[in-house]
Amino acid sequence: QNIHLVAKWLSSLEKKLEQHSEGSHQDFRVFISAEPAPSPESHIVPQGILENSIKITNEAPTGMHANLHKALDNFNQDTLEMCTRENEFKSILFALCYFHAVVAERRKFGPQGWNRSYPFNTGDLTISVNVLYNYLEASSKVPYDDLRYLFGEIMYGGHITDDWDRRLCKTYLEEFIKPEMLEGELFLAPGFPLPGNMDYNGYHQYIDDALPPESPYLYGLHPNAEIGFLTQTSEKLFRVVLEMQPRDTSTGEGGVVTREETVKSLLEEMLEKLMDEFNIAEMMAKVEERTPYVVVAFQECERMNILTSEIKRSLKELDLGLKGELTMTSEMENLQNALFLDMVPESWMKKAYPSTASLGTWFADLLTRIRELEAWTGDFSLPSTVWLAGFFNPQSFLTAIMQTTARKNEWPLDKMTLQCDVTKKNREDFASPPREGAYVHGLFMEGARWDAQTGIITDARLKELTPAMPVIFIKAIPADKQDSRSVYPCPVYNTRQRGPTYVWTFNLKTKENPSKWVLAGVALLLQI
Repeated sequence: QNIHLVAKWLSSLEKKLEQHSEGSHQDFRVFISAEPAPSPESHIVPQGILENSIKITNEAPTGMHANLHKALDNFNQDTLEMCTRENEFKSILFALCYFHAVVAERRKFGPQGWNRSYPFNTGDLTISVNVLYNYLEASSKVPYDDLRYLFGEIMYGGHITDDWDRRLCKTYLEEFIKPEMLEGELFLAPGFPLPGNMDYNGYHQYIDDALPPESPYLYGLHPNAEIGFLTQTSEKLFRVVLEMQPRDTSTGEGGVVTREETVKSLLEEMLEKLMDEFNIAEMMAKVEERTPYVVVAFQECERMNILTSEIKRSLKELDLGLKGELTMTSEMENLQNALFLDMVPESWMKKAYPSTASLGTWFADLLTRIRELEAWTGDFSLPSTVWLAGFFNPQSFLTAIMQTTARKNEWPLDKMTLQCDVTKKNREDFASPPREGAYVHGLFMEGARWDAQTGIITDARLKELTPAMPVIFIKAIPADKQDSRSVYPCPVYNTRQRGPTYVWTFNLKTKENPSKWVLAGVALLLQI
C-alpha cells in the first residue's frame, strides 16, 4: 500500500522507531513503500528514517528490450485468445506494444525525440487493446483508419499538445498498423519483422531472439540522435559541477583572482563593445516608403534598443555595486553570478531571443546581429543574402516576403504561401538579392542532411550532427500552385530546444517517403 501520509505522522513514526530500536525482537522490521516525489518540496521522509534504512528503488525499464517486454506483461494467454479474429487481433496487439514502448522511450532523445514530454501510461495501451477487441468483433473488415485515429488522436493523442508531435505519433501508427501487417511484410524497425501468430510465451521469446540491440534505429532515428542527447546530458552535468565550485579561484603565483575582479573586467569589456542605440527617428526621416521590409527593420531596431539598454543599465548598476557606491541587491547578485559562470543573465534573456548559448558566445552573436542590422538600415536595401537567425522575430521577415509579393501582384495575402528552393551555393556566391523574394543563409539541418548535388534530403553522416544548409531562395507563390508531391514539410526552429521556438514550415524535396524524416525528427535550426 502506498502511504501518502503527512510529514507530521512521519516524524512521530521516527520517534516510535527509536523507542522500538532497543528491546524489540531481533527479527522485527518495518517496511515502507512510497512513490517518487514530484518535486523537491515533497521530499518529506525524515532524514533519520532514510539514514537508518536499507533503500531499494524500482527504476522504470530503459531501452526497447525491457519496455517491449513490460508492455506485453500487461496481457496474458487469455487476452490473446479472447478475440474471434485471432490473427488480426494478435498482430495489431503486438504492433501496439511496440508502438507503446517506442513513444515512451523516445523521450530520452530530448527535443529531437518529442518537442514536449508527455505522460503516456499503461492505461493508454490497455484501453487501446480493449477498443481494438470491440472494433474487430463488430466489423467484418479491419477498420485500420478508425483504429489509427482512435489510438493516435484520442488514446495517445489525448496527451499531445504540439502539432509536430501529433504528426509523429500519427506517422508511427501509419507505419505499424496497416493491411500489409497480415501479409508478413511489415518491419517494426530495421531487422525486426512483425511476428506471426504465436502464443503468449512465444512472443516474449521472440523479443529475446529477434529484437536487435538497443540503438536509435529502433525508433526510426539516426545514430547521431544519441550522440546529441549524450553530449547535452554531459554538458548539463559539467554545468552543475561548475556551479558548485568555490567562488574564488587561485592562480599559479599564489595570488587570488577574486570573483569580483573576474566579473569587473568582463563587465568593462562588454560596456566598451556595446554600440550606441539605433536612432529610429533619424532612420524614419530618411525612408521614402515604409515597405514591409522597412517595417521589419524598424521593429528589429526597437527590440535591439530595448535589449542593449537593459544590458547597459544592469552592468552599470552592478559596477557601482562592486565599487561600493550602491547597495548590492539580489538582482545584482544574480547578474554577478551569471557573468562569473558564463551564463546569459535572466533579465537579458527576457528581453532577447531564444538561445542556448553560453554568455561569451551569446555576446559575440549579439554584436554580429547589431552589425547586420546596421548594414541593412544604412540604406534599407535588402542584403544579397539575409541571415534569418539574426532576427528577434524571423516570422515577421518571412511574412514581409509574402506581403511584398502580394502588394506587387495584387494577390490576397491569405491565399499565399512560401516556396523554398535550396540553391547549390553559399552566401559568398551571391552579389545581389533576387528580383522577388529573398535569399537566406545560416540554417542547419538536424536528423538528416541536404544533398546539394541531387537537391534532396538524405541520410546524415555519422558524427555530423547539424550540417549547414546552402543558401535557400524563398519566394511567395499562390497556395494552389504549391507542389506537395515528394516533399517533406520540415519545421524550422530557432534553437535545438525546438518546441516553442518554432518559426515556419519549409517544404523540402525528398525521394524517400516523407514518413522516414518524420520518425527521424528532421528539422531545420536557425542556431546551434
